[in-house]
Amino acid sequence: MLVYPSGVDVFSSALRFLSAKLRQHRRELGTRWRRLSPGRQALLTLAHLRNGHPYAQLAAGFGIGTTTAYRYVAEAVELLAALAPTLAEAARTASTKAFVLLDGTLLPIDRIAADRPFYSGKHKKHGMNVQVLADPSGRLLWASPALPGAIHDVRAAREHGIIAALTDAGITCWADKGYRGAGGTVRVPYWGRWENLSTGQKAVNRSQAKIRALVEQAVATLKSWRLLRKLRCATTRITSLVRAVLTLHLASSGR
Repeated sequence: MLVYPSGVDVFSSALRFLSAKLRQHRRELGTRWRRLSPGRQALLTLAHLRNGHPYAQLAAGFGIGTTTAYRYVAEAVELLAALAPTLAEAARTASTKAFVLLDGTLLPIDRIAADRPFYSGKHKKHGMNVQVLADPSGRLLWASPALPGAIHDVRAAREHGIIAALTDAGITCWADKGYRGAGGTVRVPYWGRWENLSTGQKAVNRSQAKIRALVEQAVATLKSWRLLRKLRCATTRITSLVRAVLTLHLASSGR
């Protein structure tokens, strides 16, 4: 295999953060020597998450075996996932904002047509449903565990306890029509055909659409980590990957 230099477009603060956590983790385990230093292991993990490079390609570039590359990445991902904020912590952060934005996104996965629980009728593809909370500026605050793509957004929000958490905290939340019937403090557009809505209802829907559009920035932030654009791993690992990416994003953005 040919090996060539490549770049990873992430902030250096993310590398320093992960390196420090891995160094601390190794001290706690009493690890004396490994093929890669904590800094190189952190870089390996960032390259996998950000660029989506397969383990064989990463192993060749870092001069280690494929199994070792997988083990190093899995260790770092689990470490990062454990540091991700909980919904309760995200709600406390959101309580300092004027409102929050809620939306669901589909993370495509490599599945066959027979895997119906993972097929999203809305997106016409197989994937995992992840709920995203963003602040009024569209900055990513929290991402939920991944559920099969066939689950609708409002059901996913209920199963994760998002609606209850926001309502208990008294946080106004703007969401699209996919959350119709959510209740609580979740605000959705008026339902019905456009020509049947009143002038006032149309004005409200236009205003809400402008506000909700900002949540796309948070979704784009999540998917800027290219591994999440087409997942080829076991579905049981996807939640850890999402939480790891969330941790890295918050660490590198200083939040």
